Amino acid sequence: MTSPQTSAPALRAEDKVEASSHSVKMTEPETKKPADTWLSPQLSSYFIAGGIAGAASRTVVSPLERLKIIQQVQPASSDKQYKGVWSSLVRMWREEGFKGFMRGNGINCLRIIPYSAVQFTTYEQLKKWFTGYGAKTLDTPTRLCAGALAGITSVCTTYPLDLVRSRLSIATASIPLQNTAATAAPSIGAAAQPALASAYHTVSASVRPVAAAVFTPQDLTMWGMTLKVMREEGGVRALYRGLVPTAMGVAPYVGINFASYEALRGVITPPGKSSVHRKLLCGALAGSISQTLTYPFDVLRRKMQVTGMNALGYKYNGALDALRSIVRTEGIKGLYRGLWPNLCEDPALRHA
Repeated sequence: MTSPQTSAPALRAEDKVEASSHSVKMTEPETKKPADTWLSPQLSSYFIAGGIAGAASRTVVSPLERLKIIQQVQPASSDKQYKGVWSSLVRMWREEGFKGFMRGNGINCLRIIPYSAVQFTTYEQLKKWFTGYGAKTLDTPTRLCAGALAGITSVCTTYPLDLVRSRLSIATASIPLQNTAATAAPSIGAAAQPALASAYHTVSASVRPVAAAVFTPQDLTMWGMTLKVMREEGGVRALYRGLVPTAMGVAPYVGINFASYEALRGVITPPGKSSVHRKLLCGALAGSISQTLTYPFDVLRRKMQVTGMNALGYKYNGALDALRSIVRTEGIKGLYRGLWPNLCEDPALRHA
């Protein structure tokens, strides 16, 4: 008769063998799981950091961004233009105050957070894919390709917000109107909108805000402007007007910008000399080079985005038609209108 004490150790030994083999099977797939996840903690930090940095930089340079858009789309034949950087900023403050400086900044921050995050995250991931996760050297053509694809992805993701931001930025600017029928309309119902008219009491009657001619107060919001564009200009498709020239411009811009920045880092910020001032210099030089080379695409984008605003008098059948029209009426310099405020607001902050 066998006692319980003699059989128990044998059973416990077998249990230990089975338990140990079971633990090996359970731990094996767990070691492979992190390698299969696409959005790693590092990429998540890129996504968050890129979005926050983009929103902060856009807020700082909001007055210059708005001035750039106004100068890009204002009629070239008028003597009431926003000319110069400092004088135009003073005019903007005198007519609209601090709100004028921040006009459109809310939707711009809403747009730039996913834009910067998608761009930065996509770029970092593409660099890893193209180099086989470190197996190949990251050369300049690879940087250009990764940057261009990241730029196109981020633009397509957030383009409707950019179009609405452009409309809101110029809606309250005191630029001359080209549509006489539109300018005559507000005189009939001027008493019905006293709040809108009183906000711009310093603007002369002949050079009134575009908003006073074609927009109601409800239209001067992100949602209201979006609905107006969709309702009057062809539905959702209207929110993507100008996307082709934008993609054509943003691809080389982002590619040259990233490639120039990383190339300049090796010269200006070598190991041990990566101060904030050196990083700002890298960003300024890289941004200035890429912006100057691709700026005409940005002007085409803005012109196409405001084509549906009849008060401005722009009627284009496409990007090529817009290009021919600008060169014919304004010359080559018309493709670089607003470049100075753009150079002041963008390069130094994009990579800081």
